[in-house]
Amino acid sequence: MTWLLKKFNELTTTELYAILKLRSEIFVVEQNCAYQDLDNKDQKALHLFTEKKGKIAAYTRLFKPGDYYKEAAIGRVLITTSQRGVGLGHKLIEKSILELKRIYGNNPIKIGAQTHLKSFYEAHGFIQSSEEYLEDGIPHIYMIRSK
Repeated sequence: MTWLLKKFNELTTTELYAILKLRSEIFVVEQNCAYQDLDNKDQKALHLFTEKKGKIAAYTRLFKPGDYYKEAAIGRVLITTSQRGVGLGHKLIEKSILELKRIYGNNPIKIGAQTHLKSFYEAHGFIQSSEEYLEDGIPHIYMIRSK
């Protein structure tokens, strides 16, 4: 499996279009949640993704400490519907953690996780650090992974 890690200005227009299309399909349509996905943070993020049969199968954004939260951050985590249930989500989070450590050092990592995914993130060392809150009508919690 080949992972691609690119800065915003390194993404091809085809890659950027595919990423934005997938984020809309999953976070807006599938989750029935009208929200502003384009948040002016893509330009600061590193974009981590892998493809299967020429199409993006898994994607997330990575942020250095201070660009999203005071900690390093992982966000917009997605696995395409056809690739769910085969462990790709775990591989994506493992790769995200490794890349954040490799590039920015052994810093804490913060995520705003959908509450129903708490145990998934706990399996990767994240610990709940907030009460539940609603983000765009979906229950979330903050979670931190210490060094």
